[in-house]
Amino acid sequence: MTSSTLDDLRRDIDRVDEVLVRLLNERARCVCEVGRLKKEQGVDVYQPDREKAVLEHVRSVAAEGPLGAEAVARLFERIIDEARRLERRVVHDGIDPLEGPDGIKG
Repeated sequence: MTSSTLDDLRRDIDRVDEVLVRLLNERARCVCEVGRLKKEQGVDVYQPDREKAVLEHVRSVAAEGPLGAEAVARLFERIIDEARRLERRVVHDGIDPLEGPDGIKG
């Protein structure tokens, strides 16, 4: 059995962080689409029942790892806060956050 060095473990964490950022951006793209649909359908951005369901779901998934259900729920509360902010930009400000400053989707 090999022993990992601190540098090896930090590189592993960096790789995981990169994957997390990509996944968060993928989630954000879905959120933008949800925002567009909510705008078209006249649905409020804030959906407390949906947010509660998301938190319940991630708590149940968290049982599979060492982080713990409440820690994961706290992280997702922040993710949901940012998602709601992004949706509001789409719904209320008419901003397409997927477009860059030059108007080209990135």
